[in-house]
Amino acid sequence: MARSHAAQKSRNTAAELTITALFIALTYIFTAFINVRLPIAANGGLIHLGNVPLFIGAIIFGKRTGAAAGGIGMGLFDLLSGWTLWAPFTLVVAGLMGYVTGRITEKEGHQKLIWYAAAMGAACVIKIIGYYIAEVVIYGNLLAPAASIPGNLIQVGMAAVIVLVIISPLSAAARKAGLK
Repeated sequence: MARSHAAQKSRNTAAELTITALFIALTYIFTAFINVRLPIAANGGLIHLGNVPLFIGAIIFGKRTGAAAGGIGMGLFDLLSGWTLWAPFTLVVAGLMGYVTGRITEKEGHQKLIWYAAAMGAACVIKIIGYYIAEVVIYGNLLAPAASIPGNLIQVGMAAVIVLVIISPLSAAARKAGLK
């Protein structure tokens, strides 16, 4: 019996690790290759779709997958695309976004679109406050970071709309495949 339980736990751990790695990769890809650089803010700014796989991973597979997808996936983008100074902030901010989204939606009874929207709203607040603080630290200016807020709102808003449209069938598919 113990061997069977250990084997099952090992399979679950391997599946969780594989799924989390997939969502880290998807978050990186959606951030790196589906984006628009903005001609505003001190460093330009970027609108990307990396939040889509971050939110999907967090909602379907929970806070650990969401935190890793956000923090590592977007942090890798910063490291590999010349935004290196931003990587530590992104690791924390995007990691918190994924963690909070997963934490809210994994609670019993919170597997409904209204809770998904609320979780992504909380993630948006984390993004705005987190990157505001990051820009204050990086640029030493309290006013310049305000220019990034509209881009952050657009970025998370677009991701939320996309996720709300596709999350139910994706969640059902994950359940049917025995992944959730």
